[in-house]
Amino acid sequence: MDVFATEAIKPEDRAVTISAAAAKRLHEIFDAEGRPDLMLRVTVSGGGCSGFQYGFDFAEGENSDDSIFERDGIKVVIDDTSLDYLAGSEIDFVTEMVGSAFQVNNPNATSGCGCGASFSM
Repeated sequence: MDVFATEAIKPEDRAVTISAAAAKRLHEIFDAEGRPDLMLRVTVSGGGCSGFQYGFDFAEGENSDDSIFERDGIKVVIDDTSLDYLAGSEIDFVTEMVGSAFQVNNPNATSGCGCGASFSM
């Protein structure tokens, strides 16, 4: 009987980081809402001009399949399926001439659209 060793995916390989700019902006938003307990939910779904698209929403709690990432008291929650696509990513907040937005710096994406809201793998 052959025994095959399977290498488990290490938790640190699925980690998502939050930039200082994103944490600061989320603090501002949550404080303005009077809801410092809110969290940012980041999701990946099919669609967009490149195949997959990012979704951002506010969450009051976590689900059983969520992973939580934290910086400076700010929590980002990501469901297990979305985390497969986001592993190793950084959630950032950028300000450019055309506006400000949350952005995902995703090392798994092979291409993306010009607006940064969708990607392909």
